[in-house]
Amino acid sequence: MTAAGQVTAVLGPTNTGKTHYAIERMLGHRTGVIGLPLRLLAREVYDRIVASRGPSVVALVTGEERIVPDRAQYWVCTVEAMPLDTGADFVAVDEIQLCADPERGHVFTDRLLRARGLHETLFMGAETMRPAIAGLIEGVQFIKRERFSELTYTGSKKISRMPERSAIVGFSVENVYAIAELIRRTKGGCAVVMGALSPRTRNAQVALYQNGDVDYLVATDAIGMGLNLDIKHIAFAATSKFDGRRTRALYPQELAQIAGRAGRYQENGTFGVTGEVRPLDAETVEAIQEHRFDPVRKLEWRNHDLEFGSVDRLIRSLEAPTENKWLARARDADDVLALKYLSELPEVKQKLNTPQRIKLLWEVCRIPDFRNAAGNEHFTLLARIFDFLTGRGLAQTRIPSDWLEKAIARIDKAGGNIDTISKRLAYIRTWTYVAQRKGWTDNESHWRAETRAVEDRLSDALHGALTQRFVDRRTSVLLRRLKQKETLVAEVNDKGEVTVAGEFVGRLEGFRFRQDATTSNEEAATLRQAAFAALKPEFHLRADRFYNAPDTELDFTEQGGLMWGTQAMGKLIKGAEPARPGVEAFVDEEAGPDVADKVRRRLQHFIDRKVAANFEPLLAMGRDETLTGLARGFAFRLAEGLGVIPRENIANEVKELDQEARGALRKHGVRFGQFTVFLPALLKPAPTRLRLVLWSLWNGLDEFPESPPPGLVTIPNLPAVPKMHYTLAGYHPAGARAIRIDMLERLADILRTKDSRAGFEATPDMLSITGMTLEQFNDLMGGLGYKGEKAERPKVKAAPVPVAVDPDAPIQPIPEGESAFVQPDPVEPEAAPEMESFYTFIWAPKPRPRPERPARPERAPRPDAPAAERGPRPERGPRPDRGPKKEGDAPAADRGPRPERAPRVEGDKPAQADRGPRREGEKREGYKGNKPHGGKPNDRDNKPKTYEQRPPRVEKPIDPDNPFAALMALKAKL
Repeated sequence: MTAAGQVTAVLGPTNTGKTHYAIERMLGHRTGVIGLPLRLLAREVYDRIVASRGPSVVALVTGEERIVPDRAQYWVCTVEAMPLDTGADFVAVDEIQLCADPERGHVFTDRLLRARGLHETLFMGAETMRPAIAGLIEGVQFIKRERFSELTYTGSKKISRMPERSAIVGFSVENVYAIAELIRRTKGGCAVVMGALSPRTRNAQVALYQNGDVDYLVATDAIGMGLNLDIKHIAFAATSKFDGRRTRALYPQELAQIAGRAGRYQENGTFGVTGEVRPLDAETVEAIQEHRFDPVRKLEWRNHDLEFGSVDRLIRSLEAPTENKWLARARDADDVLALKYLSELPEVKQKLNTPQRIKLLWEVCRIPDFRNAAGNEHFTLLARIFDFLTGRGLAQTRIPSDWLEKAIARIDKAGGNIDTISKRLAYIRTWTYVAQRKGWTDNESHWRAETRAVEDRLSDALHGALTQRFVDRRTSVLLRRLKQKETLVAEVNDKGEVTVAGEFVGRLEGFRFRQDATTSNEEAATLRQAAFAALKPEFHLRADRFYNAPDTELDFTEQGGLMWGTQAMGKLIKGAEPARPGVEAFVDEEAGPDVADKVRRRLQHFIDRKVAANFEPLLAMGRDETLTGLARGFAFRLAEGLGVIPRENIANEVKELDQEARGALRKHGVRFGQFTVFLPALLKPAPTRLRLVLWSLWNGLDEFPESPPPGLVTIPNLPAVPKMHYTLAGYHPAGARAIRIDMLERLADILRTKDSRAGFEATPDMLSITGMTLEQFNDLMGGLGYKGEKAERPKVKAAPVPVAVDPDAPIQPIPEGESAFVQPDPVEPEAAPEMESFYTFIWAPKPRPRPERPARPERAPRPDAPAAERGPRPERGPRPDRGPKKEGDAPAADRGPRPERAPRVEGDKPAQADRGPRREGEKREGYKGNKPHGGKPNDRDNKPKTYEQRPPRVEKPIDPDNPFAALMALKAKL
């Protein structure tokens, strides 16, 4: 396109309104073309012009999108897709400094040299392009535009301390995702903008940021190209990037291009670094703030005059050098590499026999590698497409519709994670590009619409996946409401779920808020702040409803909890007396002291009335002023025991009570049982359940014993359960089971009528009271101090009931063939009698264990102790009463037999031989035991026996509660 109009270069830093100025200049002409560096920016400008002039006169042409109305006047394009033969009045190219870009620079340089409008041409870019533009274009005019706001460097900041409305810039997908995840955990969420996103996804992400749903943006350097966002601070998470060949540090002008997006119109902006990036040096900071950079010395260039006579000539024309000092031949781009690779394939080479085929191959090689495929995968796809387009003949054919349909169907899946959807979106962009090429497919409009629809679906899916992963919408919405100082109102459903502004934030359990556990620690404070701001009126309304609720809606648990329906409202605590517990209300501090006090007072009223209703006989006894002395002290002991005391614990107090005091206590329902002293009214299930809780509180137990199910006469006696727990529950342990106290006293009344020394059998009444079998009853009686002896006896059968015969009944005739005489039954052997077991019980309490006595000190043996105990006899000396042993005395064995004794005198007792054999147990006269009396005669045998009447014994009043006293009185009467 030859120069026919004025060429103007509008140069300056970002935020100078260059793009806005170009759009206004284009709309001042009848027709116009504007080339933009990114598809994202092209779509944004297209939407602005459509909003101003309508869609019927505005065309959008990019590599993957083509919207061309019949009466198109204004063409919005990417720089690569700019038409150069429309004859437009106005032509503009934005971001012209990209002429120096190693990858795409040759395209921008070509537009700088060849794109011209009939009346006006604009090039917008950085001030660094002034010398190159002046050296390449004659008669160009320059317009310098100053930045609307100031840009200030703030150094390094942690991401957790990043101010609101900040953008963090990274240069790889992995880096962007990692930063976005960190911001979600610390700040509630962020939007993500990358050049690889489709316009639909990018617009949806930008809307999240612009609408205030999130206050942070994580992006690549794509935001440095014309995207006008409300950004106050730019933070670099990296200062180097991979440019397609190597990883290099960003140039100061590249940093300035991105940092310049901070600050909007006349609002100042800041920039800095974050993460592990080193702070920028002072020289770079000064250059960015003052917009002073080294001018561009060389522009990337590639020959546009291509020759299609042969592949070699085409490659030579693409590699043609330049002699212009401002231009440098660009390195081989992806399209040139693809051309060299495909032209060497035999199946492709044999088809390159015409210039049209070579030109078609070049067009195929220019399909961008959106997928960034590894190795030669992209080249293989290009070879397949070229094969479809060439077919077998010389004429161009089409890509088969069925093959294209299957390829698109494999991509059209919206499920999966971010990486999976992003890959599918890259694949569909390839087919979108193919569908835009004229003559490559049958029914081009159908495939353009089909690929666009799939791209939109995948774009929406990608936006949803990005939002779900990197945006906590709940926290962001609540933060926005709080910042705008809007009144937040909480809604609580029947399940206690709390929603604020339509977002679930947690559950309300009574007057305690349990926020959602899925939030991170950093989000928790914000979520809690918003929830309590909304729940404040709900707390007051709920407190009023609770205070006016009837007692029937409240209850206490067996562990001391206080409930309102299914919600825990507080717990019981130890009070001044066992029957006067205190309460602790479960109310969040944020609800306020008024709510907490109202809940506490309602709970205290409930438990006070519950104690008064269940322990009314006990409380009435405590209020009785007529009880004095021992009776009043005994009533106090019953109050301490909550109406049930084992008798063995107060045996002495019971003995000291006289009949008058006992009668006064019985008027209040006190029963002096054989095993327990108790108030029968307090053994009912409700008082028993409350008694266990109050006693456990008073004694400071960590785990309270539970009340047995109501209606059971006996329950298992577990060794691990203390005996006192059974007593408080209204049971007395005996053997393997514990029996209810009142039923035990009924059994004791029956046992007192039995002879426990001679023995008695268990009666049906005893078994009926306990509800036990005979074996179980034997174990129970053993626990009560009785010994049962089992025996068997023949079972007595009930006598047959005689059948009454009616004398007036007619005599029935004897049937024929039967005898009138009754035939006796055949004699059968007598069956063994059926035996039954029974127990005989006698009173046999187990002896109490006596304490061991200390060992006695050793004493000298008594003189009268047996010889074996006295030890060896000491050697004696010569007796003084006897002289020395005469010489010649013989030993006893040599002295010979003793002389015969004289015969007994008549009247003496017969000799042993005359008395005959002694019978067992017979005592001899004159003997005590089997030994003869020695010494003095028995004085008792010599004294005369006298008989006299003892004085009458003073009769003591019979204790009605002593079963043995009552039994002895009954025997005396008999």
